[in-house]
Amino acid sequence: MDLMMPWPEQCQKFGLKHEMVEVTQVSRNREGSFTISLGDGTTQEALSVIVCTGSTPRRAGFSGEEEFFGRGVSTCATCDGFFYKGKEVVVIGGGDTALEEALHLAKICSKIYLVHRRDTFRAAPNTVKRIEATENIELVLNASPQEVYGDQMGVTGISVALKDGSVRDIEVPGVFTFVGNDVNNGVLKQDDDTFLCEMNTHGEVMVTLSMATSVPGLYAAGDMRIEAPKQVVSAAGDGAVAALQAIAYVDEKLHS
Repeated sequence: MDLMMPWPEQCQKFGLKHEMVEVTQVSRNREGSFTISLGDGTTQEALSVIVCTGSTPRRAGFSGEEEFFGRGVSTCATCDGFFYKGKEVVVIGGGDTALEEALHLAKICSKIYLVHRRDTFRAAPNTVKRIEATENIELVLNASPQEVYGDQMGVTGISVALKDGSVRDIEVPGVFTFVGNDVNNGVLKQDDDTFLCEMNTHGEVMVTLSMATSVPGLYAAGDMRIEAPKQVVSAAGDGAVAALQAIAYVDEKLHS
């Protein structure tokens, strides 16, 4: 935070106008400019727009998840894994992300309990084979997380319901949930329920290496774009690339 706090002030020295207002929609006009609809009912016009509204990790829905989020419950192994170096943790999920993050944590933690509600995984077969071959990963299948519990210091364990009706308590200081992400793409949805630019089946914005979308003058950066690594340093880099491209686009429009 200390590193980031001076950034807005530095940008404002170069003419940045900062407004704390909700954007409800970005639409394109016939002449190629954009209309930004705001939550207070007003609109603004722009020659170019960079959208970087990110994505939101889905919650698994078990008791205590919100209470202990950030105090033992996490959705980012890359961010928080080293806090649990040499310790046991639980990973919840059965897709590619969950299994890949479990493999990452297995290199750091002493043991991983991989909890999945089914007896088969949705992940790629090769990833599943790597999971099964990793000695410090224990599969807890046909199991649903019921409650994460702890004390003032954070998580101390999680209870999971098994297929036979019994409940298993797993004493761990960390629980990582990977049950998907919701892309915050609502501002790109148009009145006819289509999207302003091309998206993939997951609702992520299709972009080039220049962060350009399928619509000239519209750029997307950060976690909402395809193949985003979902790390703040990468999102900042995306933003820099998009800003340079937007400047060049506007300059060409003004001088053509």
